[in-house]
Amino acid sequence: MTVDNDHERWWFDDEAGPVARPYTFTGGRTRSNSGIELDLVTLVVTASDPSSWQRVDSASAQLLRFCEHPLSVAEAAAGVHLPLRVVKVLLGDLIHQQLMLYRTGTSRAGRPDVHTMQRVIDGIRAL
Repeated sequence: MTVDNDHERWWFDDEAGPVARPYTFTGGRTRSNSGIELDLVTLVVTASDPSSWQRVDSASAQLLRFCEHPLSVAEAAAGVHLPLRVVKVLLGDLIHQQLMLYRTGTSRAGRPDVHTMQRVIDGIRAL
């Protein structure tokens, strides 16, 4: 059987690199087992030295290397070229293993409700 080289070149893209489904990085999970919820602007930073990284998979090790300086979850996902959902799961696992630290923004409980904000706006307009 002969292979049509033009068709073969069209089908494969050398620049795409290896293709793996996102669930292969997380074992099929869509959430971290730690229960930690991360949003796009949560800051993460590596909290351990490379000698403790032997127990993590290659994608997690890549995140640990990339996050040596504080970055948002969105920046980390873009930097390691992995889907955001995958990165959130991996980061949650790394935080649970105490290999990463994280800092969220203000909590939702600390924000005023819409009614209070409307009253403040009305008060400013009355001035």
